[in-house]
Amino acid sequence: QVQLVESGGGLAQPGGSLRLSCAASGSGLSFNAMYWYRQAPGKQRELVAEINSGGNTNYADSVKGRFTISRDNAKNTVYLQMNNLKPEDTAVYYCNVEGERRIGAIRIKFNDWGQGTQVTVSS
Repeated sequence: QVQLVESGGGLAQPGGSLRLSCAASGSGLSFNAMYWYRQAPGKQRELVAEINSGGNTNYADSVKGRFTISRDNAKNTVYLQMNNLKPEDTAVYYCNVEGERRIGAIRIKFNDWGQGTQVTVSS
């Protein structure tokens, strides 16, 4: 299992910005797709943004033009820059990563989740 540590959540005013980070720790890691999901109270978890190993991105319609996902492969970290935040963006945000861990000649696939970070948008 890959350990993922999220940071950057908190309280923001409508129109404000936050930047989420999700750092993976461990040796021999390589990542394929990396995702950000969110779950608001009483709602199902939804995909917010994804980025593949080639840097191609996709976004939920509700965040297009406001959120930007990026990754730093050297730091094993995925980011979510959130601008022009709205109250409906309030949720717990989770990162999810897919990849492989190399242990000698063995490659083990993984798909792991961060612990979640609360984002609250309110005046």
